[in-house]
Amino acid sequence: MAKKATGSSKPKGTGKGTSRAIATRRADSSGGHSAGDTAGEAFIKLLQSPLVAELVAVAATAALASLAEHGFSGGGNGSRGKRAGKAVKAAGKAAAAAVGRRLGNEMDEIRKASKAAKGSAKA
Repeated sequence: MAKKATGSSKPKGTGKGTSRAIATRRADSSGGHSAGDTAGEAFIKLLQSPLVAELVAVAATAALASLAEHGFSGGGNGSRGKRAGKAVKAAGKAAAAAVGRRLGNEMDEIRKASKAAKGSAKA
């Protein structure tokens, strides 16, 4: 928690009564939950969803495959750090591309299901 700035130029511990006030969080009239709580809870639920877990797995698999493709051999020269940096950058790009493809597939499936639901609702 950040400390409150004061106008005093006195060094710490030289005066009496150096207690600090601590801000307390009070429940509002909505039953003890504020808008931040519900947003936080929604974010946690999102992180716990199967889709997010699958996206993390896809990204990790793509990143590992990219790193293995680059191969790390102990060459002994000074370019090892540059080679590692390029491999990590390529791994990040591969992970992002894999997640993008997976999200694209999910969106296509949602669109197909939506069209099928519209068609059956009209009939």
